[in-house]
Amino acid sequence: MVENDRLAQIIVGCKDGSNESFSLLVDMYASRCFGYFYRLTGNRAVSDDLLSELFVRLVNKIGSFKGGSFEGWLFKTASNIFHDYLRNKQRQKKLLEVQKKQFESKLTETKQSNNETFDKLQMQLGKLDSDTRELIMLRFYSQASFKEIAAIRAEPIGTTLSKLHRGLKKLRELME
Repeated sequence: MVENDRLAQIIVGCKDGSNESFSLLVDMYASRCFGYFYRLTGNRAVSDDLLSELFVRLVNKIGSFKGGSFEGWLFKTASNIFHDYLRNKQRQKKLLEVQKKQFESKLTETKQSNNETFDKLQMQLGKLDSDTRELIMLRFYSQASFKEIAAIRAEPIGTTLSKLHRGLKKLRELME
């Protein structure tokens, strides 16, 4: 009975805004509430977060406690917090699934678009003369420098640049 009278005084102190009373309440119930959350989640970090949420809510809602079993009220609040956590986790999971599906859809569209573009590029490259096609292949597929291409073709670099420029212009026209 003495314990119930002490708890009642602490609750009255909390309702009056006493930091010391809140501190005593936290000391009395923190380990039990943490254990409750930990058994439900199996995760220390989540349990710490839920415990913090419980005591923040306790500070904000202590005025709504109208008597009766404080522990029952406290653990009902803890249960509500846990269920809020589960609902939020479920919402996040659904949101991630939707985002994943959207990403996969865009990726598939991009692959199809890239394949179509690649096929078109291959077809248009085939329409170029062999000299121009070779220049473009050396530059963009072999990644040779202009200087290297000029040396391979035994021609001045200016000639190589102008031939490549004209070839790319022709390829662009064919691609449109």
